[in-house]
Amino acid sequence: MFLKHCQYLRPVSISLSPNTEKDDIFLALKLLFQPWKWKNGKNCAAAQKLPDLLEEKFKKYLGIKEAIFFNSGRSAFLAILKSLDLKQGDEILLQAFTCNAAVNPIIWADLRPVFVDCDEKTFNIDIEDLKRKITPRSRTVMIQHTFGLPADIDEILEICRKNNLILIEDCAHSLGAEYKGKKVGAFGRAAFFSFSRDKIISSVYGGMAVANDERLAKKIKEFQEKIDYPSYFWIFQQLLHPILMNYLILPTYSIFGKYLLVLLQWLRILSKAIHQKEKRGKKPGYFPKRLPNVLAILTLNQFKKLEKFNEHRQKITDFYYNELKKINSFESPPNPKDRKQIFLRFTIKHPKARQIIKKAWQKNILLGDWYNSVIVPYDTELEKMQYKPGSCPKAEKLTRETLNLPTHINISKKDTQTIVNFLKLS
Repeated sequence: MFLKHCQYLRPVSISLSPNTEKDDIFLALKLLFQPWKWKNGKNCAAAQKLPDLLEEKFKKYLGIKEAIFFNSGRSAFLAILKSLDLKQGDEILLQAFTCNAAVNPIIWADLRPVFVDCDEKTFNIDIEDLKRKITPRSRTVMIQHTFGLPADIDEILEICRKNNLILIEDCAHSLGAEYKGKKVGAFGRAAFFSFSRDKIISSVYGGMAVANDERLAKKIKEFQEKIDYPSYFWIFQQLLHPILMNYLILPTYSIFGKYLLVLLQWLRILSKAIHQKEKRGKKPGYFPKRLPNVLAILTLNQFKKLEKFNEHRQKITDFYYNELKKINSFESPPNPKDRKQIFLRFTIKHPKARQIIKKAWQKNILLGDWYNSVIVPYDTELEKMQYKPGSCPKAEKLTRETLNLPTHINISKKDTQTIVNFLKLS
């Protein structure tokens, strides 16, 4: 009876371990009591083969030559930057309307982030502003594929060719997305993916660097081999996350679950997605690290379900497109025919986006606020990120006008109808 009642307390949520299903939770629970498998799996013959198996599966899926795994997307990005022939102070061009996880590895590598404005319709890098901000110190362009919407890769590749710039793809939002029939992540000299708690697939923390350049891939692999695994306590925190979220926090969220989450993070029983240090440009001690074996097991279990997850996202997306046509006050994202978009979140625009999000939360509908600052989280110190206010006016405008609707596997047709009914009354 208690569990049945708890279903009414569980929020319609865009994040909070969105992709975890029963098999993922049971797997994390089982692995919690098998610490010999946590790091490199030396005491388990089958586990020893797991990293190689994971790499092969991703290489085949993406159509790339090398895949190297780390404990996060920012560790993977840092490994890429450290493996390129870059000098201190070289400029990395990247869009505003992003997360500090995309900026910090640049700072940690003693390079200079240069922020480019973004397109108001696609949320991706603005081509004309990119051209304007190239200088003699520019070395690399990083494109984001925001929310799983592929950027205009052909135009960007041509700009990189003309200016002798290296292209890196940030595919943290876009595993499975395609541009003109080719998977994103296979266009740049390198790319990185994230398997964080709110990404396309999730191992709570996790990331991957990929490259078609054999020399670069070798250097990334050498970087990986020089670093260690995260601590046992850090791994313990990640295994606890799906268990406590699904069995304790989410079922009681509207009563005390949200406060319990804050308490458990404050007590360091659960980890936060973004460490406080990262908001000031500092590097926590658990970056960069290798992907521990136990999180590789969780990643592989999720990867098996990738097509199911993305097909579900497409169905939810189609529903949103059809329903929001009937509500003139909301602007849906574009849906071009030359690319396959993977909507990590379905991001819409409205002049009163912030008020709508706040009102929805009061009704236990946790709509998303990616991105309510040009660099999130909202309390990130922009000067430490080297962002100059006013330099990306379109991005700054989008922070006031966008809100995200959930598309993950645990969002049902009933949930989407609840969301749409709420939006009709907003």
